[in-house]
Amino acid sequence: MCGIVGYVGRRPCRDLLIAGLEKLEYRGYDSAGLALLDGGRIDSVRAVGNLANLRAAVAEPRDEGAVAVAETDATIGLAHTRWATHGRVTEENAHPHSDEEGRVNIVLNGIVENHSELRRELIADGHQFSSETDAEIVAHLIERHYDGDLIAAVRAAFADLRGHYAFVAMHAGHPDLLVGARQECPLVIGVGDGETFLASAIPAFLAETRTVMQIENGEIVAIAPERIEITDADGAPRGRDLEEVTWDEDAAERGGYPTFMMKEIHDQPDAVAETITDRLPETDRVDLSELALTPEHAATVRRVVIVACGTSYHAGLVGRYAIETWARVPVEMDIASEYRYRDPVIAADDLVIGITQSGETADTLAAMRLARERGAHVLAITNVMGSQATRDADSVLFTRAGLEIGVAATKTFTSQVAAIYLVGLWLAQARDRLPSERVAELIGELKALPSKIAETIERSDERVRAIARSHARGRFFLYLGRHIGLPVCLEGALKMKEISYIPSDAYAAGEMKHGPIALLDETTPVVCVATDMPVLDKMLSNVAEVRARGADVIAIGTAGSGEVAESADQVLYVPRTDWILQPILAVIPLQLLAYHTARQLGLNVDQPRNLAKTVTVE
Repeated sequence: MCGIVGYVGRRPCRDLLIAGLEKLEYRGYDSAGLALLDGGRIDSVRAVGNLANLRAAVAEPRDEGAVAVAETDATIGLAHTRWATHGRVTEENAHPHSDEEGRVNIVLNGIVENHSELRRELIADGHQFSSETDAEIVAHLIERHYDGDLIAAVRAAFADLRGHYAFVAMHAGHPDLLVGARQECPLVIGVGDGETFLASAIPAFLAETRTVMQIENGEIVAIAPERIEITDADGAPRGRDLEEVTWDEDAAERGGYPTFMMKEIHDQPDAVAETITDRLPETDRVDLSELALTPEHAATVRRVVIVACGTSYHAGLVGRYAIETWARVPVEMDIASEYRYRDPVIAADDLVIGITQSGETADTLAAMRLARERGAHVLAITNVMGSQATRDADSVLFTRAGLEIGVAATKTFTSQVAAIYLVGLWLAQARDRLPSERVAELIGELKALPSKIAETIERSDERVRAIARSHARGRFFLYLGRHIGLPVCLEGALKMKEISYIPSDAYAAGEMKHGPIALLDETTPVVCVATDMPVLDKMLSNVAEVRARGADVIAIGTAGSGEVAESADQVLYVPRTDWILQPILAVIPLQLLAYHTARQLGLNVDQPRNLAKTVTVE
């Protein structure tokens, strides 16, 4: 979730680039940098922390003989704001990155999956690296392929890469040319009068131009002040129309979406990909070497305890099924505010996982501290670098969802679930509980999740909108699920309560006859999660009982499951995947249902009443 902005034109661009980064800081804020080409020389400045630190670094005197960045009139440059994936948060790992001679500079968003093997090849060829990042290898690849033609060198480097990424390159020998490439991650062109921009998102240049060109996957783009060339990966020209952006500045911050929540629902493919991809470097192995918990220690874990609140608690409930099924270690779930007061029994061979999006949730932090004081190894799963959770834990696993503005969690939930899937597989690997073939199968399914999330959003949105129109004036929603579908129901009901203010309850479907069935009549919408799972037949029996009471049954089913359609009034299908991974897809229609219901009622979904994004008090 890093931010890229590049400029080539007639104006001095240092301040333009920094202003562009300010609009992209939501994409990453652990470090930032820029590179400017002036007089045949590229000078770069990088700083750890937010953009204020970069501004201060730009103003500092440079080394003798270097271009004074604070004084340069450079009209071409690159800038970047980072959300760390490969490599620690250090100045050396901040972008831009260059080859050894500093002739090629690049900025990159995303992940290069085959960076390790490429690094080995380049080192064998005599290249020396100055960072721990996957991005630096792109600069070295371009340098290796460069023979006077920067576009051809980028195209050749692009062919070497695997992963999801976008990058922009600049070469000291080309004072009026930037070359970019896109593979899954966003990149867009801004077209001005005698100037051109390349950025991760339109807000980076919206103050300067409203004329844009979109770049598609697998394309290479070369920009000059008054020239734009787009080709496919083989060099064949691609035509592209200019578009005029009609959004106001507020809408631009939302990427053109009507609300931050809808934008963040659509961010989920990228957020999940950022969370998992580089931690699955091989087809049959999970790499969580960033944890202080070693595989040897993990093999001796007697029990896992997950503590969390709200949406994070629901993510933990999904994780319980994954960890117990894959790693065969017992998992205890606790609401953090209850755990801290019940004098829990904690042992040194416990692994306590605290899940907190902000890293500042007071009850979760207190529960983590209690567990750590009593000798357990504490792992924090959080989205915010430098948060309190990162200081209170022995190990940290970042979710990398990027800044989430909407109060109701969406992309941070799916990223948390993805992260805990990684923990479950890693524990199974350390404890030798799954055959390598099964691990490879699950890794393949995990890597396919981002595209399946995107497919689910696209296929569900209009159908969910129609359902919301039918039920927006309802007085009550009941959500029913069993097994791994129950946490999905809990999260779906929470979203409905949070943003539509309609009373909603989630119940284990097998418990329905112990009370909730009394609430049902012809006016009650009942949302049932009936995806593939070991107890689907039981779930469908419960659905039939609900329908017999006249309730309108809205089911979430797995594509191709005809038996679900026979049991429900309306079915929203999600793509097929392993049953343990289904929750990350099944929750998407429920997010959309809450969203469209609230919008039908004219409510502010980004700032629901009485709620705050981070609960920092008890």
